[in-house]
Amino acid sequence: MLSDQPIFGSQAMVSCAHYLATRAGLQVLERGGNAVDAAVAANAAMTVVYPPTCSAGGDVFMLIWEARSRRLHALNGSGRAPRALTPEYFAAHSLREIPAIGPLSITVPGAVDGWFEALERFGRLPVEEVFAPAIAYAEEGFPVSPKLAGWLERAAETVLQRWEATARVFLPGGRPPGCGEILRQPDLARTYRLLAREGREAFYRGPLARTLVDYVQRCGGVLSLEDLQAHHSDWVTPLSTTYRGYEVFEFPPNSQGLTVLEMLNILEGYDLKALGYQSPETLHLMIEAKKLAFADRDRYISDPAFVEIPVERLLSKAYAEQLRARINPERASFHVEVESEPERDGDTMYLCVVDSEGNAVSLIQSLFYSWGSGIVAGESGVLLHNRGSYFSLNPRHVNYLQPGKRTMHTLTPALVLRDGEPFLVLGTMGADAQPQIHVQLLTAVIDFGLNIQQAINAPRWRSGLLWQQGGRRQLLQGQLGAHPLGEREASEVVALEQRFPNAVALGLEMLGHRVAVWGPWEDDMGHAQAILITPDNHLLQGAADPRCDGLALGW
Repeated sequence: MLSDQPIFGSQAMVSCAHYLATRAGLQVLERGGNAVDAAVAANAAMTVVYPPTCSAGGDVFMLIWEARSRRLHALNGSGRAPRALTPEYFAAHSLREIPAIGPLSITVPGAVDGWFEALERFGRLPVEEVFAPAIAYAEEGFPVSPKLAGWLERAAETVLQRWEATARVFLPGGRPPGCGEILRQPDLARTYRLLAREGREAFYRGPLARTLVDYVQRCGGVLSLEDLQAHHSDWVTPLSTTYRGYEVFEFPPNSQGLTVLEMLNILEGYDLKALGYQSPETLHLMIEAKKLAFADRDRYISDPAFVEIPVERLLSKAYAEQLRARINPERASFHVEVESEPERDGDTMYLCVVDSEGNAVSLIQSLFYSWGSGIVAGESGVLLHNRGSYFSLNPRHVNYLQPGKRTMHTLTPALVLRDGEPFLVLGTMGADAQPQIHVQLLTAVIDFGLNIQQAINAPRWRSGLLWQQGGRRQLLQGQLGAHPLGEREASEVVALEQRFPNAVALGLEMLGHRVAVWGPWEDDMGHAQAILITPDNHLLQGAADPRCDGLALGW
């Protein structure tokens, strides 16, 4: 039977979307590492055991609470568009859109630089010890989980067999490994040994950089050595708002984290507790708040180095009051503007760590689509992301492709303070659903008093435009740049996990929402992990999502 109880600890806690990554983080903590060491170790392990979701060839964002200084730091480890990846390039090659996968979808991978930037500033252990668990999993192999087996099987013909290097890694013997079979990645183990020995320079300037670039260009891409050499992560200022006395921090643009804070500001004006947990009336207000906040997201959020974003106005309580006035408590707004298709099988992983000194890390990492670009860069073993496909070729679009620009990111880690001390570290995969899931988890804990595992286990909803093709369905938003559908209006659909009572779906329909009932435990509803902290006695409560192979462990 599924447990609604969190895992308790008094010293340290790790929660990841795969149990072997949790073990990696704990190993590093037990060897004397701190939360940053453990988070990077767990992230590297996740790239081995959950390869469709994350890779050294993707991007990373981190929120890091430094207990000594009582400060929250935000590290933007996302890459930029290659210099030669321009709208003119696509026009010259008669391409009307950026390919969803393949070499032209690849932007500079930022994760490796992000890992080393965090370790150099806050880490304690030698890098060799941080990478040791991931190297062991890659070299010795690990048993394929049922979840990973399903991902491998579904992607075998459509993605993995299209590129020889990718097929060699993930289709050994010409077929996807089944559940319980051992998957080994010796090339990736060698790459991580090289990184442990030579650092970030190996990835962005050394022979490994040349391997990455040569293979991408051989496949038809434009990523260059100069693009890699110019890359750097950035320490940025996290965004925050207050919600019922709690200080909620999210990642700033180019992340969509601002959307969560807008939703919370709107919802703060309602007595959700009086309306009831997961009642149709409560869900209605959340969905309407989501529509308003996402309209701002799709209008404004991109790389702040290229566009002006009125962050202060969007986060003000006065602006939230104006938005709240547009919500009819008794009727759903009818439509949303839609300009493009959804990210298909968008995939990400989130993890969090708290150590015995009170340091905390909220980390999220992604390849964008499941399996990213689909390209493993030659003998590096590194799967490269397809984040470039998120750009738009429409010059009026806020996320218009420009060389050196960071695309808008769905990735957003979160951290909550109470009385100036860490209270909750949380996040989830789920693309456009991430802000919606953050709000569901935060209100479950803050407004309704659920423990964090109950909040994660509870049935979820998400809203968007229902898009179906080839027997598959997704919910989309208007920000996405790939595969333009042309401007049109479309009814918003609210997807509910099957475990909601029938009365919830009926109540939402009576309020004017279109409702779709999905399966009981949907990947599309995210894989959330969290750690709740009681500051006065440092009691840690860890929780992991049953929708994945997640595990929270501590002591």
